[in-house]
Amino acid sequence: MMTVTQDLSFITLITNASIIVQIVMAMLLCVSLMSWNYIFRKRFAIKKARIQTEKFEREFWSGGSLNELYKSLDHRREQSGALERIFGAGMNEFHKNRATAGTDSAAMLDGARRAMRAAYQREMDALDSHLSFLASVGSVSPYVGLFGTVWGIMNAFRGLANVQQATLAAVAPGIAEALVATAIGLFAAIPALVAYNSCTHDIDRLAIRFESFVEEFSNILQRQGR
Repeated sequence: MMTVTQDLSFITLITNASIIVQIVMAMLLCVSLMSWNYIFRKRFAIKKARIQTEKFEREFWSGGSLNELYKSLDHRREQSGALERIFGAGMNEFHKNRATAGTDSAAMLDGARRAMRAAYQREMDALDSHLSFLASVGSVSPYVGLFGTVWGIMNAFRGLANVQQATLAAVAPGIAEALVATAIGLFAAIPALVAYNSCTHDIDRLAIRFESFVEEFSNILQRQGR
């Protein structure tokens, strides 16, 4: 029975790998750390946006004065959420147009709607930031790891040319070192891809709420502008 006596621990496999494979592993580890940083930041940002949205919706539909709600935004601008800023943009433009002589109700409503759509786009851009990085990590990392694996296996088989008798003991360490690159690539890709899909789903749900609010608030402004 053949026995492989080499040390095949994870750390040893990394330290004994060829320089190219080590560079690939280091790149993947750095990318993995960056993606985890973005994952936590994005999850906290989405959770905060959802809480702020729910809070503002309760205030908006509580039946209070919209003008008083708009004035209160100045006192809590630092703590305002995405939906509050969309509301503020619409009210601000509506008041400007109303103060302009000769502006009809259709123009006032159109200006407020455009201001809210612009604010909506800014908020969505902020929520979508760094998602493309997570998508890239999820799709590219396995192939980068595979490149390291192929390179390591090539070196392992090239090393057999200097051996009198090819045995499992001779080729196993090189193949194991190469496969570590694939493992690290998957370690970087899987969390990034799962987080990307989860964050995209949550952001899409927030986007639907924002768009619904814009339409509902536009109807309210239309009635006020008559």
